Amino acid sequence: MIEYALVLPGAYLLGSISWGLIVGKMTRGIDVREHGSGATGTANVLRTLGPRWAVLVLAADVSKGVIAVLLAKLVIGSPVAEALAGFLAVLGHNWPVFSRFQGGRGVTTGVGGMAVMSPLVAAIALGVFVSTIAISRYVSLGSILAVTTAAVVLTLLVVAGQEPWEYLIYVGAGCPLILWRHSGNVQRLLQGTERRLWGGEKTPGQEPPKRET
Repeated sequence: MIEYALVLPGAYLLGSISWGLIVGKMTRGIDVREHGSGATGTANVLRTLGPRWAVLVLAADVSKGVIAVLLAKLVIGSPVAEALAGFLAVLGHNWPVFSRFQGGRGVTTGVGGMAVMSPLVAAIALGVFVSTIAISRYVSLGSILAVTTAAVVLTLLVVAGQEPWEYLIYVGAGCPLILWRHSGNVQRLLQGTERRLWGGEKTPGQEPPKRET
């Protein structure tokens, strides 16, 4: 129980480190939450700060999920602990205690945790994510399809006896949370007003900042 009491809160606090916010303030002196989508994740950093800093934030956010699950695996050694630590890292990324509970949507951190638990599932989800963006140029659509794919593929692997059933805790709690965080994006996709990753959109700073709920 001592290990759980240390690792699980630590996973949430690790997830609460908003690298997009930190990088924005250190490089441009801005709060990325006041620009673009209002999120602190990679996509908004890309639009606000550019690709170089977006790659840095992407790596840092993925590492939060990786480190959280690795710590649970090494310190506790239980699939349940891994699933809970990964979920808490995502929870921290979305509602960071250090940043007034205004964070991202949890996709990159979620992929990091999944990469430790099931590299195959993470690789398939990443393939869906990249191919969807390449075709549609919608990051949100890529995220939604990747998360859904991860949940389906992991479930099939559990049924086939290839992965511990406890990992279903991770996708059972994390996937609906991430999809809910994209509810506004879904509405805009249906209305045809969702912004694409490149092409046909204004340069950051040319439109009033707005936050997504």
